Amino acid sequence: MASILTEIQIIDTDTHIQEPPDLWTARVPSALKDKVPQIRWEQETEEDVWYLQDVRMFPAGITAFAGHDGYPPDESVKRFSDIPDALWDPRARLQKMDEYGIYAQILYPNLATFATASFAQAQERDIHNLCISVYNDFQAEWRAVAPDRFLPIAALPFWDIDLSLKELARCKEMGHHGLIFSQNPAAFGLPGLASRHWDPLWAAAQEMGMPVNFHIGSSGDDALQGMKSEVASMGVHAAFASSNLGFFLANSNTVSKLIFGGVCHRFPNLDFVSVESGVGWLRYALETMDWQWKNCGVHEEHPEYGLLPSEYFKRQIYGSFWFEHETALFALETLEDNIFYETDFPHCTSMCPGPKSAAQMPHVYIEETFGHLPEETLRKVLHGNAARVYHL
Repeated sequence: MASILTEIQIIDTDTHIQEPPDLWTARVPSALKDKVPQIRWEQETEEDVWYLQDVRMFPAGITAFAGHDGYPPDESVKRFSDIPDALWDPRARLQKMDEYGIYAQILYPNLATFATASFAQAQERDIHNLCISVYNDFQAEWRAVAPDRFLPIAALPFWDIDLSLKELARCKEMGHHGLIFSQNPAAFGLPGLASRHWDPLWAAAQEMGMPVNFHIGSSGDDALQGMKSEVASMGVHAAFASSNLGFFLANSNTVSKLIFGGVCHRFPNLDFVSVESGVGWLRYALETMDWQWKNCGVHEEHPEYGLLPSEYFKRQIYGSFWFEHETALFALETLEDNIFYETDFPHCTSMCPGPKSAAQMPHVYIEETFGHLPEETLRKVLHGNAARVYHL
């Protein structure tokens, strides 16, 4: 690596903990063990699968691809016992971070993100509220191993705003650095993202300095289920790969709602992050929003909105990239203050290659794609922007 890159403490702004099989069963009263998420072996599919009571969530190995010799989705790890320690053990993770040249990681869940619907639509609400709290406690345990290097993000029982406010305050005390929220709460029968119903939560997050993170897969969409209708005509790998584009770009609607719905206007000191969505599309999105803002008369309907969408974005919204080359460089030309770097470890799209993966090692990718950029830009994108937003 170039000397300047070795000096930067790189913050990886999107990684996931591979939840261990006993995460919930070991932390709830014995009477509740059958009612919380747990892994079961499915004889039909011959793989370990996460279940919430009788609800099938997803295969345990589908989120465990870092270093794996296979193509998603059907060539995933079949047994949890075959998943490398670095995916679920914090001390082994630190060793892998050192290998990859990563100083700190922002930690996201798998189940509390991609299986949000299983929690949000469940009937036994008290139990699933408990599941969220247990997960946040588990993240705090990771943080305790290396507080400067593991930066947990709080999951919330967003179906109950009063309880969400209490859980957010509790997580702030435990050292969490932000919260993860649904891209589209309306998909769960809740008020839309721009509704003032959520204003107490935004106000609390703003006061606490807790950025709001919208990770893909948090809108209730089941990408694996949605692609199944295309498998017959496209093939399993083509259908899976094709579905990911819409998955990645779903946050364009989230960003638009935050701006056009006045959320950014009402909470000018609250930061929002589009996670695992890439950045190349951002310049097009901002130009589109500015054009439609004027073209459709938003400035006359809402004269209180004093900025253009692109100005609101530059003030308080951020995006992250992990595999882009030309499109990331394109975005950096005008948005270098609003962009983070991530690896998406350990998912199948991550910059953590296995023998069949097209990915490069993180430090190789950064050097080859961005090593020529000015030092100031590198310091912002690899460290400074995230350090500012997550209050490091």
